[in-house]
Amino acid sequence: MPNARKEPIEKASAAEPIRELLANEIGYAGVGRVLKTVRKYLGMDVAFITQFREADRIFETVDAEPGAPLQAGFTMPLDEGYCLKVVRGEIPQVLPDTSQSPAAMAIPETAMVPIGSHLGVPIVLEGGEIYGTLCCFSYRPDPTLGERELKMLRAFAEVMAARISESRGIQKNRARRVGEIRNAIAGDAPRMVYQPVYRLSTGEIAGFECLSRFDMEPYQSPDKWFAMAQEVGLGRELELLAIEKALVALHRLPGGLFLGINSSPELIVSGALAAVLEGVDLSRFLLEITEHAVVADYERLVSALQPLRERGLRIAIDDAGAGYASMLHIVNLHPDLIKLDMSLTQHIDTDPRRRALARAMIAFAREIGSLICAEGVESEKELEMLRSLGVEKAQGYNLSKPLSLEDAMRLLDRQTLAPTA
Repeated sequence: MPNARKEPIEKASAAEPIRELLANEIGYAGVGRVLKTVRKYLGMDVAFITQFREADRIFETVDAEPGAPLQAGFTMPLDEGYCLKVVRGEIPQVLPDTSQSPAAMAIPETAMVPIGSHLGVPIVLEGGEIYGTLCCFSYRPDPTLGERELKMLRAFAEVMAARISESRGIQKNRARRVGEIRNAIAGDAPRMVYQPVYRLSTGEIAGFECLSRFDMEPYQSPDKWFAMAQEVGLGRELELLAIEKALVALHRLPGGLFLGINSSPELIVSGALAAVLEGVDLSRFLLEITEHAVVADYERLVSALQPLRERGLRIAIDDAGAGYASMLHIVNLHPDLIKLDMSLTQHIDTDPRRRALARAMIAFAREIGSLICAEGVESEKELEMLRSLGVEKAQGYNLSKPLSLEDAMRLLDRQTLAPTA
């Protein structure tokens, strides 16, 4: 016998619009569980969602009593059964008793299953595209089925259509982003630039940080390019490409200078970074891990870094002071260099709070055996204040903007800062 209708849904639908109720329930419980609830409320034996394809239809989601003739994943020719005929209007959307419908009785499945009563509505996406159908049936006739039950099924179909359209939009957006990343790589992106890092005690260039630039649409900051690549599964590929390009500079720079490269924790623990750095003199490398990088497992990260550090690799925590995560990085990774975020260094000459925090970071660094580098230095007064506080290294537009490799080599030939008095 068909299941008795459930009172709780009826009461809820009276208190708020059915569509809103179903949308909330789908978000909370998932399509399968809500389909079960709808089926039981309607007193039907089988409920399902089909997707129309070129020549057939696939049963995407099925909820049924034990022993039902349908399962998720089944396919049937598109012109067989009820679904396409419901969409075309060849059989009514609500059939309390299929024996009273000559069109339904002409469908072989009506007698084979058997189907005694049937409800079916099309799932119509934005723009009018027919995605498939939402249907349910009982093995026996149900004379109580009518417009009320059909409205509920239509409401569920509308909610499903909205979810499917949203999912398609996400997929389309992902495909667009993948294309943008692929186009950027095909266009020789990223372009590498090199920003000098100065030793403040002598005014000499201590090394260069390698930075990525993207000279194509969408015009956005490098961190957004890398975040976009990460979102679509191309983060590792883009990171490795940037690092491989940065390595070119190592053979041009004098032996006493370091080369700073950025890496995500995910790339490090994957082992892909170690493979790229195989055979490279790591004593000349400074690996920078940004404050914004999420570390899921510090123990695993430390373990992956250990063999590289044994070969001379040094570790820097980038953007320190920009947030709480940088302190976790410092405590767990024992960096050789702590880079003060530009939010601390800018206006440090006039802001006593920034100076106080910088002093604390400098004292902390000395206590754990790390050096301090100030990022984003944009004025001579900021530079002098940082020197007076005991900061060892600095970089920023006041000292030098990021340069092409050729310009960086020319800078090495002609420019140093005045040594501290």
